[in-house]
Amino acid sequence: MAINTMEFTVGSKTYTFKQGVVANQANGAVLVQCGESIVLVTACMGEKPKEGVDFFPLTCDYEERKYAVGKIPGGFVKRGGRPSEKAILTSRVIDRPVRPLFPAGMRNDVQVVAMPLSMEEDNPADMLAVLGASCALTISDIPWHGPLGCVRVCRVDGEFVVNPSLEQQKNTDLNLTLAATDGRVLEIEFEGSEISEDVLNDAIEVAHAAIDEEVAAIRKFAEMYGKPKADVPLVTMDPELYAEIDEKISGRLAQAIREPDKSEKESAIFQLKDALAEELAEEYPERAEELPEILDKLIKKQVRKMIITEGARPDGRALDQIRPLNAQVGWLPRVHGSSLFSRGQTQVMTALTLGSLDDAQIVDNLEEDTEKYFMHYYNFPPYSVGEARPIRSAGRREIGHGALAEKALRPVMPTKDEFPYTVLATSEVMESNGSTSMASTCGLTLALMDAGVKISAPVAGISIGLVSDETTKVLLTDIQALEDFTGDMDFKVTGTRKGVTAIQVDTKLEGLDRDVVKGALEMAKVARYRILDLFDEVLPGGPREELSKYAPRVYTVKIDPDKIGALIGPGGKVIKKIEADTGANLTIEQDGTVYITSTDAAGGDAARKFVEDLTREVELGEVFEGKVTRTEAFGAFVELLPGKEGLVHISQMAKERVAKTEDVANVGDIVKVKVIELGDDGKIRLTMRGFAPDDLDYVPPTGQTSGGGRGGRDRGRDRSRKPADGEAPKVKFRPKR
Repeated sequence: MAINTMEFTVGSKTYTFKQGVVANQANGAVLVQCGESIVLVTACMGEKPKEGVDFFPLTCDYEERKYAVGKIPGGFVKRGGRPSEKAILTSRVIDRPVRPLFPAGMRNDVQVVAMPLSMEEDNPADMLAVLGASCALTISDIPWHGPLGCVRVCRVDGEFVVNPSLEQQKNTDLNLTLAATDGRVLEIEFEGSEISEDVLNDAIEVAHAAIDEEVAAIRKFAEMYGKPKADVPLVTMDPELYAEIDEKISGRLAQAIREPDKSEKESAIFQLKDALAEELAEEYPERAEELPEILDKLIKKQVRKMIITEGARPDGRALDQIRPLNAQVGWLPRVHGSSLFSRGQTQVMTALTLGSLDDAQIVDNLEEDTEKYFMHYYNFPPYSVGEARPIRSAGRREIGHGALAEKALRPVMPTKDEFPYTVLATSEVMESNGSTSMASTCGLTLALMDAGVKISAPVAGISIGLVSDETTKVLLTDIQALEDFTGDMDFKVTGTRKGVTAIQVDTKLEGLDRDVVKGALEMAKVARYRILDLFDEVLPGGPREELSKYAPRVYTVKIDPDKIGALIGPGGKVIKKIEADTGANLTIEQDGTVYITSTDAAGGDAARKFVEDLTREVELGEVFEGKVTRTEAFGAFVELLPGKEGLVHISQMAKERVAKTEDVANVGDIVKVKVIELGDDGKIRLTMRGFAPDDLDYVPPTGQTSGGGRGGRDRGRDRSRKPADGEAPKVKFRPKR
């Protein structure tokens, strides 16, 4: 098979498409290269429609391979296990924009697999994966209404950069991922440090310009090397049957949708749907499999008609009205921080735990090996929607929602130096009626403030919906489940009073007009201000001043980096002893910063003193109370600090002559000593004289030996002369007054 290649430029970078090199049995396969980064993307389709499903079975997978960056996977299993969070989130970034461009009614399995084969830091693989998915689907015979383009835009040193390096992404205050086609938005992923809507719109325009170049390149490549699209059977409903059923039940559906009580309305609609399906199955037994989809479409028709033609919503709210809000904090007494946030019938409980820096999560993916000190997890138990089903491990949706709320709060979190804790928050959905990810964002903010985490500003989140036809576009604030089910988009925005911190947008349409994007941003801004007003009522002073009494305390000690080895000790002996004796946990950074975490204040203070004593230097003239560790005929050795001993010569033990060391000091005694000499060889000389009430205050003459007043080296020396340069002055004994 011939190898087909095309180069094109986006911004300042050159990209290459190659087809026919590998994976030639796939419906579509392409190698996308930029610099030394290469991603293989394949698209495959099942031969026949999948039976027994009423949805489009699309799967998008981003498969990390550590060999791409020359790494051997960490841990015991070297083959690799579950996809990393980064891989799961990238899979979702591929899925959301490509899904709306498939034909309605498609039931053939489609799988898109993106696999980085080689990656350099200057050209991250995730954007190449989305671009490759678009190209592979476009050149394949799989029906698809693409192509689309996808780029990342960051602001570095005040300038927008398209598809920046990993290093540039670390030094940006704005990180936007945009997928679009022909000027219409398919997906937005955004994280920023309180960015204004105007700046965000400017970044979107920069992204659109780059995407136009990508789309043009893919179209050209497909014209030269693409396959004709296959004729795939699509599930379509009989228009006559649809019209007939519509005429029979439209009145009953309209009444159920307009049911005044919210909880009754939700159940009424779905109970009515089930009842109607049973009734109609008796009348149309040969068409029973078609009825659920027809009923879904009729429900959507009624809801959309009410919103577009009447400007009315199912629960009676105005188009820009938020459901009733309620929030509580500190309601879990043993938890370090907790909140219960409700918006209508959506309710989320968030619990927060503070730990030591050693509790950080190890991040090991293609892009980086690092530690994560702030984590947020999201759980969606079946009882939240009144169902009984098995509870499984977190799926892609749960991971995505947890990551979105985490991303929303990350820009306002204090640094590790400002708040030396690992922070783990978990949001449990108690009730769900739409927009639980935004409720989790609000609950996370309140839990952080309840725990005393000094976030720079509270963050609120809201979801904006859209219902549209050929002539009308209606935006809805705070969409509930029924509006999400029947609507055209879910536009999630989080931010502070100053600006936006995170966005996630997906749509069922083949793209959103730019005026819809701008309108949604403005509507979300007004709504989040209302939620932030509630936060001010719940916690008027912002984050609590004090941590929970059950939270650990962290003490910070700065030591000379050269002393780290002494603190750790051989085989970790010293640090293990400190932790065992005090109950504290020690974390040592390479710059000499020591973080001491303890749930007990006394244990934390003891550990801090031990570290300070172990690593500091003894000063001349300093007084200690130390333990006698060893006695010799010529004096006693006294431990001043952990690992540091000094010698009290027998002549310095008392004013009178001491005949035997043990007459004054024995092993284990606690004695008060003063440092009188620091030798160049590291030896420390001490005195015990001068501390008893009848002793003398003195500084001993340099060179004094045992024997005291009986002579020594100074006998016959002229004591009236001035000391030579560098010689210590001689000080006579003076009685206390």
